[in-house]
Amino acid sequence: MASSLLLTKFSLLTFLLSVVSSESPVLTNKYTSIFSFGDSITDTGNYRRLQGDDVAPPPYGMTYFKRPTGRFSDGRLIIDFIAEAFGLPLLPPYLAEPDGHDFHWGVNFAVTGATAVDVDHLQEFGLHNFIVNQTSEVQISWFKQLLPSLAQTLNCSDQYCLSKSLFFVGEFGINDYDIAIQEGKGLNELHSLVRSVIDVIRRAVDALVDLGARMLVVPGIIPLGCTPRYLTMFKSTNKGDYEPETGCLRWPNELIEHHDRLLREELDLARIAHPHASIAFADYYNILIDVYRSPRKFGFNGDGALVACCGRGGAYNYHSSDMCGCDGVIACDDPSSRLSWDGLHLTEAAHELVALALLSEGVFSISPLIENAGHGECSEQLFMNGVSGLQDGLVRGDMVA
Repeated sequence: MASSLLLTKFSLLTFLLSVVSSESPVLTNKYTSIFSFGDSITDTGNYRRLQGDDVAPPPYGMTYFKRPTGRFSDGRLIIDFIAEAFGLPLLPPYLAEPDGHDFHWGVNFAVTGATAVDVDHLQEFGLHNFIVNQTSEVQISWFKQLLPSLAQTLNCSDQYCLSKSLFFVGEFGINDYDIAIQEGKGLNELHSLVRSVIDVIRRAVDALVDLGARMLVVPGIIPLGCTPRYLTMFKSTNKGDYEPETGCLRWPNELIEHHDRLLREELDLARIAHPHASIAFADYYNILIDVYRSPRKFGFNGDGALVACCGRGGAYNYHSSDMCGCDGVIACDDPSSRLSWDGLHLTEAAHELVALALLSEGVFSISPLIENAGHGECSEQLFMNGVSGLQDGLVRGDMVA
């Protein structure tokens, strides 16, 4: 059952990609490159290059690449599917530059464990257990350093090069909150931290627009209360602590909802400040919450929606001392039937679904204010309407088990 439903999802993606690559030049030529920033949700190998090849060992990478790549999943990430959808190569990690990777089509600056807030300010909050110093500010500085050579390679001015590039700014914040939660901070302190995280994301958006970015997508955060890690670590005997429709923990999800609400408000202000740029919000949370409510409808195992594919121990197949990648820990037979890969990160199948939802919702459509490529507005609108119809009729309907 799961494999046939996965085939349906695969068929939809194949259709989308065929439209993108053949029938709709407006999408084929829309973006010449992609630049992404963030944490492990987006990292395609930077952390592995910082820490060595022992990072995310087998069975990480088993589904698509057949080997570890530094991605914290069994296969491709959301950003990989987005790149494929626009006919671009998968983004190389920025720290792979010495290996001779071509950054002509874009580059990924995301680093696993990265926080939004810089280390000094985290310490002011009384937080100390961060694992890397490659914060959002550091990643933006890497981009600034690369920009002159990039413009030279592409034989264009910085502003013109970037006007045809897609910027994926995040996700950011999940590590800030996770550190605070693990160090025992209360909800009031967490909500104070949210404001700081949102301010940092806004500064990143402003900085990129000032450098010439014209199309930016800023993701929210995945439902933290639905992860096997949190469900295991904060297991409760009080049924009221759980959402009845999903089985997820309420309070972590309410924290993420608060983050997303403030982020949306801040992006509204950013659009007013930068009318010449298109700034879109990517709603990871609500896309995934819909799936957690009705996993079978989307082709996932209903009984294992909250259970990690790769792990060992307990109701959610997660134990902090016996995690995916440790000796003797194996993956489930069919990762495509699960949402969670290792207890915190998603499977390739879940990443694919999120990417499809974003594509079908028109998140990547260019605002008329910055549409300078000479493509017809009608063609773009027809395509987006067609995809929306497919999404409503196939993903949300025909996938019912």
